[in-house]
Amino acid sequence: MNFIDYLVIFSYFAIILWIAKWASSNKGDSTFSSVDYFLAGRDQGWLVIGASLFASNIGSEIILGVSGAGARASMPMANFEIIAALILILLGWVFVPFYLRTGVYTMPEFLEKRYSSACRNYLSVVSILAYVITKISLIIFAGALVFEVLGIPFWTGAVLTVVATGFYTVLGGLKAVIYTDMLQAVVLIIGTAIISIFGLYQLGGWSEMISTISLASLTEGNPPVDQFFNLWRPTEDTEYPWTGMLFGAPILGIWYWCTDQFIVQRVLSAKDINNARKGALFAGYLKLLPVFLFFIPGVIAYALMQKGMISYSMDNADSALPVLITEFLPSGLKGFAIAGLLAALMSSLSSAFNSSSTLLTIDFYQKYRPNASEKDLVRFGRIATIILVLVSLGWIPFMNALMGGGIFHYLQSVQAYIAPPIASVFLLGLFYKWINARGAIVTLWTGFVIGIFRLVMEFMSNNNSIVVAEGSALEYFLGINFLHFAAFLFLFCSALLMVVSKLSTPQSEASLELVTFQKGARATPFKWTTDVVLTIVLVILVLILWGIFSPLGLG
Repeated sequence: MNFIDYLVIFSYFAIILWIAKWASSNKGDSTFSSVDYFLAGRDQGWLVIGASLFASNIGSEIILGVSGAGARASMPMANFEIIAALILILLGWVFVPFYLRTGVYTMPEFLEKRYSSACRNYLSVVSILAYVITKISLIIFAGALVFEVLGIPFWTGAVLTVVATGFYTVLGGLKAVIYTDMLQAVVLIIGTAIISIFGLYQLGGWSEMISTISLASLTEGNPPVDQFFNLWRPTEDTEYPWTGMLFGAPILGIWYWCTDQFIVQRVLSAKDINNARKGALFAGYLKLLPVFLFFIPGVIAYALMQKGMISYSMDNADSALPVLITEFLPSGLKGFAIAGLLAALMSSLSSAFNSSSTLLTIDFYQKYRPNASEKDLVRFGRIATIILVLVSLGWIPFMNALMGGGIFHYLQSVQAYIAPPIASVFLLGLFYKWINARGAIVTLWTGFVIGIFRLVMEFMSNNNSIVVAEGSALEYFLGINFLHFAAFLFLFCSALLMVVSKLSTPQSEASLELVTFQKGARATPFKWTTDVVLTIVLVILVLILWGIFSPLGLG
């Protein structure tokens, strides 16, 4: 990088910190209230919410993973992004009205209103541990690896981003997070778009890229063109079979997009249901972009490598995008592209810090100190964020040592093993009033034990810590694709939830009025509102993408 690139990156940091300071000004008040700090005052519009949903979700690990999938012709990974667009429709139309109606700060708090304090405690503990051990650590680690590839020392990149991100998160709470997210979403989209446009231009256009891949496919070991542009793989595919994508991936999506504090906290900041729903739909449209902004650059990198214009190892295809940036982009554009990667890293990290501190403050500190003042809640939230920053920095050496053993893959798979029971309890609990607290807590813990057992056994088997007998039940259990496993575990948890609920005492009608669909409630007459039209268009766009990138489409 030269002076221009560093100037672009420095300007990016300066603008981010200025926005954070502006967002934290609190309109001249001397102190934040808890609503200001944790829910951005509950007065946010759809544009800010949608951009924050998108930016929070897109971390360095997703950009590298999806672009790496493009470089090694593994397009089904991009399907997670497209399916997310449909799940965001579910968030906006099904879940949002209940969350805003009850006025909750956290998802565990909603679970307590629907079921019991035991369910709240379960989700609080599981969420915080998952954030610290997986989400925060993985974001930092993936970001630091990006810096290494770009020539910046691992520790320098890690400490710089953690401290800078932690600073503005502590300073302004969720308002600072979502307003910086809005800028970071723009930088991220423009930065990755520059890579696609410039890469295609240097290749000679789309048709030249296809010709290059076709010519390379004649060499043994190189994938055919249709494998690059096919979202759907046969059922025998060991990684992403179409049945797993169609039935398993939505389970993960419901947990992540509709019930996880990391994401849902953004819609909780909306000024009303209308803005929350529009924000979710706007994020759904943005989630269609990664196919073109992350996956296609990976394909471009593969074509450029075949032409000898860049060089990277196919054994480490996730490095395709950083190599494309460092070896190929000219000065100025290189700095902007790196700023885009920084935006992805910092927006995800700030969201993780803020969501974790919200859970610690609302679900633990406030619960055990119900008389705490607004000032005390905000102070504890800031202290919790600082502690999370320090813990994250202290965890990096352990992550650095463990990643070499392949644990990165297993940590990524955690969501497939913890999501099904949570998704089941939330989703069925909204539709069926007879689903009760006893059924919920039994389902949550049973599903958790089964999921963690699968995770631990898989890890031990792949590291030769245990020997799995051929033809044994354990071999069959471990041989189930992780997406198929998520679907099966969801069905099992749903059945268990219903059976246990039927065999135990139902909850009172009064306690369920705000947290379930009410049978017999007067239906609102159908109207062709903007939200309805946006929803239909979004579904159509998803179907078009599925049709284009299918065996009968572009490939």
